[in-house]
Order: sequence, then C-alpha cells, then structure tokens
Amino acid sequence: MLSPSDTAIVFLLALLLFGPDQLPRIARQLGEAMRHVQSTTHSFMNEMERAARTDEPRHATTIDAAVDEPIEGPEKENAAEAAAEETKTPELGG
Repeated sequence: MLSPSDTAIVFLLALLLFGPDQLPRIARQLGEAMRHVQSTTHSFMNEMERAARTDEPRHATTIDAAVDEPIEGPEKENAAEAAAEETKTPELGG
C-alpha cells in the first residue's frame, strides 16, 4: 500500500509526464480498465461457484439405501436380526 507521500510523488510524476490535458483522460481509461477487470473477475467467480454447485454428486446415503431395501422373509422380526444372521461366520469345528 502506498503512503500519502508516495501517492503524491506518483501523481506529480504522472502530471509531469502526461501534462494536465491528458491526465484526466488517462485516469478515466484506467478507471474503466479497473471496472472491466473487477466485472470479469466477479462473473468468473460466480460461474465457478455455479459450476461447483451443479457438479456436486448426489449420492444416496446408507440410511436412504437401507430404508429403500425391502426386508425379506416374514420370520425376521427386525432388520437388525436379519443383518446379524447374514454376517455370522460358521464356527470352526475342532
């Protein structure tokens, strides 16, 4: 960041280089260029945020998948018992 004295020196150099007639035109062009850069940056960031929102995967959670799956067999009282029996390993005989 320029201090006030640095800003004054830059202004005086610009005044000497370009003269009092061209300085307002140059300042106007510089302002337009800065607005264009800011507008382009803002639209780019908005487009990137929109693309990120639309590209997010929408996966079913495990809870949703468990709710959607039917429970097979009327002999099972609840889904936890059915899942426990499916994962049991046979005991090794000795």
